[in-house]
Amino acid sequence: MNLANKTVLITGANRGIGRALVNEALKRGAKRVYAGTRGTLQHPDKRVTALTLDVTNDSHIQQATHDVEMLDVVINCAGVAGYDNLTDPDVIKQHLDVNFLGPFRVTRAFLPLLKRSKGAIVNILSLAALAPLPVIPSYSISKAATLSMTQSLRAYLAGQGVTVHAVFLGPVDTDMTRGFEIPKASPEAAAVGIFDGLEKGEEDIFPDPASSTMTEGWRTGVVKALERQNAAFLPGESQ
Repeated sequence: MNLANKTVLITGANRGIGRALVNEALKRGAKRVYAGTRGTLQHPDKRVTALTLDVTNDSHIQQATHDVEMLDVVINCAGVAGYDNLTDPDVIKQHLDVNFLGPFRVTRAFLPLLKRSKGAIVNILSLAALAPLPVIPSYSISKAATLSMTQSLRAYLAGQGVTVHAVFLGPVDTDMTRGFEIPKASPEAAAVGIFDGLEKGEEDIFPDPASSTMTEGWRTGVVKALERQNAAFLPGESQ
């Protein structure tokens, strides 16, 4: 997936990794970047079109499908992360609504355009999807659920020309990680790694120094092998 002259939709585009992805897509020659945000967004590049897009709001998503006429790549980047201890069900529900159901809603809405263009779905996950970080368990749960959805979509869409990519981020210097005093990648460096992985056709992208140490072990490990084995259970017509 070379981004030159492609049309890209990025959710959570107003800050952090989302904003960095917008700018990196432009650097790589994207023809149009739809920047989905809950609030207002101004960008000096005329190739950027701002969309009011709260991923928990069905009317926002429906309106966005009317505003976007063609699409090659959707990047589900919008997310929340909060400290909790699994004592409040409402906190778990909030994380699932944004981090899991949000990408599901957006992907489902734009899938017809992506099938038409033989495009790509990119879900921004975390290493916490593979092993939970106990100080943010609701976030970890939501990202693990989104990983399973990503793998399922990958199997269902394999024969329809739409590729599905999981991005496993390590610590990135954003508002979400402000309380963690650990080495972090910059959002800009993470965005470069994400698009590099997409252009190489990597199903699972480990775009930063912390996550890249997992690359070989994941791709050759038993979990990835089991994913491929289970995908074979789909009947040929579903693929």
